[in-house]
Amino acid sequence: MAEAIEINNPTVTRIMPRVVDIKNAKILHHNHLVLDNVNFEVRKGDFIYLIGRTGSGKSSLLKTLYGDLEFTKGEADVCGYNLKTLKKSDVPYLRRRLGIVFQDFQLLGDRNIFDNLSFVLQAIGWTDKNKIKKTIEESLEKVKLSEKIYKMPNQLSGGEQQRVTIARALLNNPELILADEPTGNLDPETTNEIMDLFYSIFKETQTPMVFATHNYQLIEQYPGIIYMCAYNSISRDDSHFTR
Repeated sequence: MAEAIEINNPTVTRIMPRVVDIKNAKILHHNHLVLDNVNFEVRKGDFIYLIGRTGSGKSSLLKTLYGDLEFTKGEADVCGYNLKTLKKSDVPYLRRRLGIVFQDFQLLGDRNIFDNLSFVLQAIGWTDKNKIKKTIEESLEKVKLSEKIYKMPNQLSGGEQQRVTIARALLNNPELILADEPTGNLDPETTNEIMDLFYSIFKETQTPMVFATHNYQLIEQYPGIIYMCAYNSISRDDSHFTR
Protein backbone atom coordinates (compact mmCIF):
# COMPACT_ATOMS: atom_id res chain seq x y z
CA MET A 1 0.00 0.00 0.00
CA ALA A 2 3.04 2.26 0.03
CA GLU A 3 2.83 2.63 -3.74
CA ALA A 4 1.80 6.06 -4.94
CA ILE A 5 0.55 7.05 -8.35
CA GLU A 6 0.35 10.30 -10.20
CA ILE A 7 -3.00 11.99 -10.60
CA ASN A 8 -3.43 13.87 -13.84
CA ASN A 9 -5.72 16.80 -13.28
CA PRO A 10 -6.36 19.75 -15.56
CA THR A 11 -5.30 22.17 -12.82
CA VAL A 12 -2.88 20.26 -10.59
CA THR A 13 -0.67 17.19 -10.52
CA ARG A 14 -0.40 15.35 -7.20
CA ILE A 15 1.03 12.15 -5.85
CA MET A 16 -1.41 10.37 -3.56
CA PRO A 17 -1.24 6.86 -2.05
CA ARG A 18 -3.78 4.19 -2.82
CA VAL A 19 -6.06 3.27 0.08
CA VAL A 20 -7.86 0.56 -1.91
CA ASP A 21 -6.30 -1.31 -4.81
CA ILE A 22 -8.26 -4.12 -6.48
CA LYS A 23 -7.07 -5.81 -9.66
CA ASN A 24 -8.64 -8.46 -11.89
CA ALA A 25 -10.97 -9.56 -9.11
CA LYS A 26 -14.17 -11.56 -8.91
CA ILE A 27 -16.68 -10.55 -6.24
CA LEU A 28 -18.68 -13.53 -5.06
CA HIS A 29 -21.69 -13.87 -2.77
CA HIS A 30 -22.37 -17.43 -1.58
CA ASN A 31 -20.30 -18.67 -4.55
CA HIS A 32 -22.48 -16.67 -6.93
CA LEU A 33 -20.62 -14.31 -9.24
CA VAL A 34 -21.72 -10.73 -8.60
CA LEU A 35 -18.97 -8.69 -10.28
CA ASP A 36 -16.32 -9.95 -12.70
CA ASN A 37 -12.94 -8.53 -13.71
CA VAL A 38 -13.07 -5.80 -11.07
CA ASN A 39 -10.39 -3.12 -11.25
CA PHE A 40 -11.07 -0.50 -8.62
CA GLU A 41 -8.95 1.95 -6.67
CA VAL A 42 -9.42 4.61 -4.03
CA ARG A 43 -6.84 7.24 -3.20
CA LYS A 44 -6.62 9.71 -0.34
CA GLY A 45 -8.73 12.70 -1.33
CA ASP A 46 -11.15 10.68 -3.48
CA PHE A 47 -14.92 10.94 -3.20
CA ILE A 48 -16.19 7.93 -5.13
CA TYR A 49 -19.69 6.92 -6.13
CA LEU A 50 -20.75 3.36 -6.79
CA ILE A 51 -23.76 3.84 -9.02
CA GLY A 52 -26.17 1.12 -10.09
CA ARG A 53 -29.55 -0.44 -9.60
CA THR A 54 -30.45 -2.49 -6.55
CA GLY A 55 -28.76 -5.86 -6.92
CA SER A 56 -26.03 -4.60 -9.26
CA GLY A 57 -23.22 -5.47 -6.85
CA LYS A 58 -22.59 -2.21 -4.99
CA SER A 59 -23.23 -3.61 -1.52
CA SER A 60 -21.33 -6.82 -2.28
CA LEU A 61 -18.26 -4.81 -3.25
CA LEU A 62 -18.46 -2.78 -0.04
CA LYS A 63 -18.95 -5.92 2.05
CA THR A 64 -15.85 -7.35 0.42
CA LEU A 65 -13.87 -4.22 1.30
CA TYR A 66 -14.70 -4.53 5.00
CA GLY A 67 -14.26 -8.28 5.17
CA ASP A 68 -17.88 -9.39 5.39
CA LEU A 69 -17.58 -11.35 2.14
CA GLU A 70 -14.59 -13.59 1.53
CA PHE A 71 -12.20 -12.51 -1.21
CA THR A 72 -10.67 -15.35 -3.25
CA LYS A 73 -10.18 -14.29 -6.89
CA GLY A 74 -7.73 -11.58 -7.97
CA GLU A 75 -5.71 -9.09 -5.94
CA ALA A 76 -7.00 -6.67 -3.31
CA ASP A 77 -5.46 -4.44 -0.67
CA VAL A 78 -7.53 -2.28 1.69
CA CYS A 79 -5.77 0.05 4.12
CA GLY A 80 -2.68 -2.15 4.11
CA TYR A 81 -4.50 -5.47 4.40
CA ASN A 82 -4.25 -8.12 1.68
CA LEU A 83 -7.82 -9.40 1.43
CA LYS A 84 -6.76 -12.65 -0.20
CA THR A 85 -4.68 -13.68 2.81
CA LEU A 86 -6.82 -11.91 5.44
CA LYS A 87 -7.58 -14.14 8.42
CA LYS A 88 -10.94 -13.94 10.15
CA SER A 89 -9.13 -12.93 13.32
CA ASP A 90 -7.72 -9.88 11.48
CA VAL A 91 -11.08 -8.61 10.17
CA PRO A 92 -11.80 -6.53 13.33
CA TYR A 93 -8.41 -4.84 12.94
CA LEU A 94 -9.17 -3.99 9.31
CA ARG A 95 -12.53 -2.52 10.34
CA ARG A 96 -10.86 -0.31 12.93
CA ARG A 97 -9.30 1.53 10.02
CA LEU A 98 -12.66 2.01 8.35
CA GLY A 99 -15.77 4.06 9.01
CA ILE A 100 -18.89 2.23 7.84
CA VAL A 101 -22.32 3.83 7.40
CA PHE A 102 -25.32 1.61 6.69
CA GLN A 103 -28.75 2.38 5.28
CA ASP A 104 -30.61 0.95 8.29
CA PHE A 105 -28.62 2.82 11.01
CA GLN A 106 -27.98 -0.29 13.18
CA LEU A 107 -28.23 1.61 16.46
CA LEU A 108 -28.84 -0.23 19.72
CA GLY A 109 -32.38 0.66 20.77
CA ASP A 110 -31.92 -0.12 24.45
CA ARG A 111 -29.31 2.59 25.13
CA ASN A 112 -28.88 6.28 24.52
CA ILE A 113 -26.64 7.85 21.87
CA PHE A 114 -23.68 8.30 24.20
CA ASP A 115 -23.85 4.65 25.25
CA ASN A 116 -24.23 3.53 21.61
CA LEU A 117 -20.99 5.27 20.71
CA SER A 118 -19.24 4.32 23.93
CA PHE A 119 -20.05 0.67 23.23
CA VAL A 120 -18.19 0.88 19.92
CA LEU A 121 -15.05 2.37 21.46
CA GLN A 122 -15.03 -0.07 24.35
CA ALA A 123 -15.43 -2.95 21.90
CA ILE A 124 -12.17 -1.99 20.21
CA GLY A 125 -10.30 -1.73 23.49
CA TRP A 126 -10.72 1.86 24.70
CA THR A 127 -10.77 2.06 28.51
CA ASP A 128 -10.05 5.71 29.37
CA LYS A 129 -13.48 7.14 30.25
CA ASN A 130 -12.39 10.75 29.80
CA LYS A 131 -10.93 10.02 26.36
CA ILE A 132 -14.08 8.13 25.38
CA LYS A 133 -16.31 11.02 26.46
CA LYS A 134 -14.18 13.62 24.67
CA THR A 135 -14.06 11.59 21.45
CA ILE A 136 -17.82 11.04 21.45
CA GLU A 137 -18.49 14.73 22.09
CA GLU A 138 -16.16 15.72 19.24
CA SER A 139 -17.77 13.27 16.83
CA LEU A 140 -21.29 14.43 17.66
CA GLU A 141 -20.20 18.04 17.30
CA LYS A 142 -19.01 17.28 13.76
CA VAL A 143 -22.49 16.06 12.83
CA LYS A 144 -24.25 18.85 14.75
CA LEU A 145 -25.90 16.60 17.33
CA SER A 146 -24.16 17.63 20.53
CA GLU A 147 -27.46 18.43 22.24
CA LYS A 148 -28.83 14.94 21.51
CA ILE A 149 -26.05 13.03 23.25
CA TYR A 150 -28.32 11.45 25.89
CA LYS A 151 -31.39 10.89 23.72
CA MET A 152 -32.61 7.40 22.85
CA PRO A 153 -32.56 6.40 19.17
CA ASN A 154 -36.36 6.33 19.01
CA GLN A 155 -36.42 9.96 20.12
CA LEU A 156 -34.52 11.00 16.99
CA SER A 157 -35.72 11.52 13.44
CA GLY A 158 -34.39 9.31 10.64
CA GLY A 159 -32.00 12.03 9.55
CA GLU A 160 -30.72 12.46 13.11
CA GLN A 161 -30.21 8.72 13.49
CA GLN A 162 -28.17 8.70 10.30
CA ARG A 163 -26.09 11.57 11.67
CA VAL A 164 -25.36 9.38 14.69
CA THR A 165 -24.15 6.58 12.40
CA ILE A 166 -21.86 9.07 10.67
CA ALA A 167 -20.54 10.18 14.07
CA ARG A 168 -19.97 6.51 14.89
CA ALA A 169 -18.02 6.07 11.66
CA LEU A 170 -15.78 9.02 12.57
CA LEU A 171 -14.94 7.88 16.10
CA ASN A 172 -11.65 6.18 15.29
CA ASN A 173 -10.35 8.67 12.68
CA PRO A 174 -10.83 6.19 9.80
CA GLU A 175 -8.53 5.98 6.81
CA LEU A 176 -11.55 5.27 4.59
CA ILE A 177 -15.31 5.76 4.92
CA LEU A 178 -17.71 3.32 3.24
CA ALA A 179 -21.37 4.35 2.93
CA ASP A 180 -23.93 1.82 1.69
CA GLU A 181 -27.07 3.62 0.44
CA PRO A 182 -26.99 5.92 3.51
CA THR A 183 -29.83 8.10 2.18
CA GLY A 184 -31.98 5.24 0.91
CA ASN A 185 -34.54 5.52 3.74
CA LEU A 186 -34.64 9.31 3.86
CA ASP A 187 -36.89 11.90 2.23
CA PRO A 188 -35.36 14.25 -0.39
CA GLU A 189 -34.87 17.17 1.99
CA THR A 190 -33.16 15.03 4.62
CA THR A 191 -31.12 13.34 1.89
CA ASN A 192 -29.69 16.72 0.89
CA GLU A 193 -28.89 17.53 4.52
CA ILE A 194 -27.04 14.24 4.97
CA MET A 195 -25.17 14.68 1.71
CA ASP A 196 -24.17 18.21 2.73
CA LEU A 197 -22.78 16.71 5.92
CA PHE A 198 -20.87 13.93 4.15
CA TYR A 199 -19.40 16.35 1.65
CA SER A 200 -18.41 18.95 4.25
CA ILE A 201 -16.63 16.25 6.30
CA PHE A 202 -14.89 15.06 3.14
CA LYS A 203 -13.78 18.56 2.18
CA GLU A 204 -12.54 19.28 5.69
CA THR A 205 -10.67 16.01 6.34
CA GLN A 206 -9.90 14.71 2.83
CA THR A 207 -10.80 11.27 4.19
CA PRO A 208 -11.55 9.16 1.10
CA MET A 209 -15.17 8.03 0.80
CA VAL A 210 -16.91 5.33 -1.23
CA PHE A 211 -20.60 6.12 -1.50
CA ALA A 212 -22.96 3.49 -2.91
CA THR A 213 -26.25 4.84 -4.24
CA HIS A 214 -28.85 4.44 -6.95
CA ASN A 215 -29.74 8.14 -6.70
CA TYR A 216 -28.21 9.58 -9.86
CA GLN A 217 -29.21 13.14 -8.93
CA LEU A 218 -26.64 13.24 -6.15
CA ILE A 219 -23.69 13.14 -8.53
CA GLU A 220 -24.76 16.40 -10.13
CA GLN A 221 -24.96 18.23 -6.78
CA TYR A 222 -21.94 16.63 -5.12
CA PRO A 223 -19.25 15.88 -7.71
CA GLY A 224 -16.98 12.87 -7.43
CA ILE A 225 -15.46 9.94 -9.28
CA ILE A 226 -18.08 7.53 -10.62
CA TYR A 227 -17.94 3.76 -10.98
CA MET A 228 -20.92 2.13 -12.67
CA CYS A 229 -22.12 -1.33 -11.60
CA ALA A 230 -24.21 -3.20 -14.17
CA TYR A 231 -24.44 -6.62 -15.80
CA ASN A 232 -21.91 -8.24 -13.42
CA SER A 233 -19.26 -5.64 -14.21
CA ILE A 234 -17.91 -2.38 -12.86
CA SER A 235 -16.38 0.41 -14.90
CA ARG A 236 -15.18 3.92 -14.23
CA ASP A 237 -17.16 6.68 -15.92
CA ASP A 238 -14.66 9.41 -16.72
CA SER A 239 -17.25 11.41 -18.63
CA HIS A 240 -18.40 12.69 -15.22
CA PHE A 241 -14.93 12.93 -13.68
CA THR A 242 -14.58 15.92 -11.41
CA ARG A 243 -12.31 16.72 -8.52
